[in-house]
Amino acid sequence: MQEQVLKRIKEKVHALPQLPGVYKMLDVYGNIIYIGKAKNLKNRVSSYFLNTIKLPKVQTMVDNVYDFEYIITLSELEALNLESNLIHKHQPFYNILLKDGKAFPYIKIDYKSEYPTVIVTRKVKNDNALYFGPYFNKINANVLYKIINNTFKLRDCNLNLKRKVNRECLNYHIHQCLAPCTGKCTKQEYREEVDKVINFLKGDLTEAKNILMKKMQAYAEMEMFEKAIDMREYIKSIENIDAQNVTGLNKNMDVDIFGFAENGTNAVVSVANIRGTKMIGLNNYTVIDASINSSDILINFVTQYYMSTKIVPKNIVINIASEEIKTWLNDFSKKKINVLAGSRGIYSRLLKMVNDNASEYLNKSIEKNKVYELKTIGAVKNLQKILGLNVLPKRIEGYDISNLGGTNTVASMVVFVNGEPQKNMYRKFKITTDGQNDFRNMHDVIVRRFNEYEKAKDISFSCKPDLILIDGGFIQLTFAKQALEEKKINVDIISLAKKQEEIYRIDGSKIILSKDNYALKLLQNVRDESHRFAITFQKNLRRKNILISELKQIHLIGNKKIDILFEKFKSIDAIKNASIEELSSTKGIGNLLATNIYNYFHKQ
Repeated sequence: MQEQVLKRIKEKVHALPQLPGVYKMLDVYGNIIYIGKAKNLKNRVSSYFLNTIKLPKVQTMVDNVYDFEYIITLSELEALNLESNLIHKHQPFYNILLKDGKAFPYIKIDYKSEYPTVIVTRKVKNDNALYFGPYFNKINANVLYKIINNTFKLRDCNLNLKRKVNRECLNYHIHQCLAPCTGKCTKQEYREEVDKVINFLKGDLTEAKNILMKKMQAYAEMEMFEKAIDMREYIKSIENIDAQNVTGLNKNMDVDIFGFAENGTNAVVSVANIRGTKMIGLNNYTVIDASINSSDILINFVTQYYMSTKIVPKNIVINIASEEIKTWLNDFSKKKINVLAGSRGIYSRLLKMVNDNASEYLNKSIEKNKVYELKTIGAVKNLQKILGLNVLPKRIEGYDISNLGGTNTVASMVVFVNGEPQKNMYRKFKITTDGQNDFRNMHDVIVRRFNEYEKAKDISFSCKPDLILIDGGFIQLTFAKQALEEKKINVDIISLAKKQEEIYRIDGSKIILSKDNYALKLLQNVRDESHRFAITFQKNLRRKNILISELKQIHLIGNKKIDILFEKFKSIDAIKNASIEELSSTKGIGNLLATNIYNYFHKQ
């Protein structure tokens, strides 16, 4: 962190109140990189900027802080609620980063409906329906759905049962539906069948297994061997679920267990889900959190986990005794949650198992993280050494020119920070000069880029790069360097030629690196990304020009009217599909022109 920035931040910290609240750390681009809560804002925030030894993950975050903001709250619990909502909304990089997280499937039964159906969904809503899951690892939600359809007699259609149906579908005749659509069963009979499905999903597997065994034998006797094999596979799936049984728990006990392991730099949270004595899944999450202590990391993870999954079971096992997280869970779920510290009995054994799983996953992921670091910030440091740069090239900008036979010429600027692409920082340029002169165009683009730097209005253009990479050889490089000299900008600049992958420096020397060198791979990534971005923009521009040419064929339409249409409808397809009323309601487009546009496309 620069001395001036640190001095300014310390002055701001000095003015902080000693009250509970939430603070947001911002980087130089104004992005929120970390959100935290505090019982005492002044004490907590100041601890980040004291001249003390910090954990590597905390120090890395602090090094990227350019400013901070804060919000005062009435209590620490209110701070936790606000922090959880803000993290869920903004997903800051140095908070919990669920690298391995994804939306797992659930089985949903709308129990409020008169004749509920069973569906597989990845979206959990606050609709008072019954949700079972999440299902992952060895238990497949789609297989469970097929077992239910082949075992129990619930409808799988979306018919509106308030309307009269003349006859039953095939499922009724093959004994896979009770046919409530034609009144073949009462509401009570159908509800009893629904309750059997619920018991099955809670772990009562015996009835389903017996039904499938009888079906398998019947299909085999009828020489319907493919159907018999399907039934056999479903039975194996049920036996696999039964093998996940956790002894010592009540059969109606739903439990989530949170294990944790960290090494000072990285952390892993393992989550085991037990539903009705069955371990339905255990998943590992690699997390990044710049909290001061591991307790805060785990509390943050739990809040973000349930804000994503929406379903909180009756019992939570975690290795910290926190009234704060217990109160938050009760408020969030609108029910009383038992938060168990796992200090004895079956909970102690389960927590140890999940903690061990987190430790093993952390150890395995260390090598993976090392490779990732070599490809990103490690490659940046290596690049500084190879090129002899005075400044670590944290921000690398890559430029490329694209055209088609000298027409529709465009340029791209892509940005990599610490070896990773920052797509929100990418920028593109239209080039209006005639002819095909990539050298001169590259010069002009660099001039335009630093004209914008002087204006300091755009969040990306207002940042000065540490290194510029030009796609091409030494000639392209000299034209770009000339532009920098004209603008009196002192930035390191190199080029990368495609054929031999030669790195050219401005003194005319060139460097050829091993193909396995991560520094070269980083430059290739920047070069290839700038080429892709330029090509995509050039194709889109060419397509738009063709479409504009098509619009110009319409009587009474000119460039201004075309701009008005694109500003409202955004695309040519939307213009083609618009009605006369929609077109004529556009400011500047009268009824006559709207009729001309409509007739032109619909006659076509």
